[in-house]
Amino acid sequence: METDVLGPPYERHTIELADDDEGAVIATLVRRRASRPTTRAVLYVHGFVDYFFQTHLADFFAELGWDFYALDLRKYGRSLLPHQTPNFARSLTDYYPELDEAARIIRDQDGHDRLLVAGHSTGGLITSLWSHSRQGSGIVDGLFLNSPFFDFNLPWLVKRPIMAATIAVNRRTPYRAIPQSNLGLYGQSLHAEHHGEWTYDLAWKPVLGFPVTAGWLSAIRRGQRRLRAGLSIDAPILVACSSRTFRGKEWNDDVRISDSVLDVEHIVRWAPGLGPRVSIARFDGGMHDLTLSGRDVRAEVFRELGRWVDAYLRPVGTPEIEVPPAPEERTAHPSPSM
Repeated sequence: METDVLGPPYERHTIELADDDEGAVIATLVRRRASRPTTRAVLYVHGFVDYFFQTHLADFFAELGWDFYALDLRKYGRSLLPHQTPNFARSLTDYYPELDEAARIIRDQDGHDRLLVAGHSTGGLITSLWSHSRQGSGIVDGLFLNSPFFDFNLPWLVKRPIMAATIAVNRRTPYRAIPQSNLGLYGQSLHAEHHGEWTYDLAWKPVLGFPVTAGWLSAIRRGQRRLRAGLSIDAPILVACSSRTFRGKEWNDDVRISDSVLDVEHIVRWAPGLGPRVSIARFDGGMHDLTLSGRDVRAEVFRELGRWVDAYLRPVGTPEIEVPPAPEERTAHPSPSM
């Protein structure tokens, strides 16, 4: 580990990965220790046009007594190399090697026996599929999905036949940029130079986003189709999203109290198919990244997350709740003779 760009107490470790057709590939694992030794850890995975900068999220978990880790995936943020196409992937399984290595470091090298995986947006889609593929291995103890990218926020005609045709036409040119409506409104709602309250590296998270490539679009579409077919994640899951979707194309203040990227009804629709233990929480006034919402909303998000973590991810060795016997299992006591 070396000191991260965020400065102490943040450290980072570079994960060397196999080269791809663009050359060398790395991922970056960031760590922020809790004040006292702990065997519980959280692994955070960002969304598209994103990287880890949400130090208040790390502070929240550190104060709960969890060590916090964040993974900048290949070709994102700290892991984006000069020769690479930003955020590009041919398949969402491309990210599994860095997720596997991050989990190995957290569990085997750093000695944690509880792992909560937290995924935002595209990170929520990726970590859902990865958790499903690793079921039965005991790697993931819980999954927190913050506005996961389960479906495109587009009319049916665009996201089904037109998107399928676009992908087919560009099958041989995966790096080709696809025209799109940019994420400018969402970027404006976040950054302090516009309408937001946050500062971050605009080279890694530009206000107008990065171009969407044909290869990435195809990878997301295949991943979403697999998820919507139903998963069997063997860990408790908390799916969280806003209570409303922003539909406009011009700026107004509703952007700051809505999900301006995804349709929240899609999230709620597909969440139950993740596995047998799914909780859904919706937050009025929540933004796409719920942890970047207004102060009162994000405080509510953290309260709910804290309650859920306390209920489902208690430290190893915590006594199980004693369940009283069912009425039919109780021994009937004979009535006293008269």
